[in-house]
Amino acid sequence: MSKSLILTVLLFAFILLLSVIHLLRKGRIPVKYALVWILSSIVVVIISCIPNLMVSLAKFLGFELLSNMVLCIFIGLLLFLTLILTVMMAGQKKKTTLLIQELSLLKKEVEDKWWNIY
Repeated sequence: MSKSLILTVLLFAFILLLSVIHLLRKGRIPVKYALVWILSSIVVVIISCIPNLMVSLAKFLGFELLSNMVLCIFIGLLLFLTLILTVMMAGQKKKTTLLIQELSLLKKEVEDKWWNIY
């Protein structure tokens, strides 16, 4: 694994990590979403810090070039992150639907009491 590739991957991971921490500190994303991104950037740092393992793994899996395997790992990581975020969004949709239903019931109850007074 070339030094330039290692430095590029490390730079990417640290920029991602710093960006997520900055967004977390500003309150722009909740902790549960930030944890997914922080863990993925830590995985990228660990992978790039052990280049010999990556070379051996690339040969074992049949990749011609190590950069192809790195690209494959990034694509897999992005697919995994997309799946996790989709599951989280589905949970949020269920919660939103439940809140809308509860609000509608409370609104109807208040309107019924209002009309009973007059």
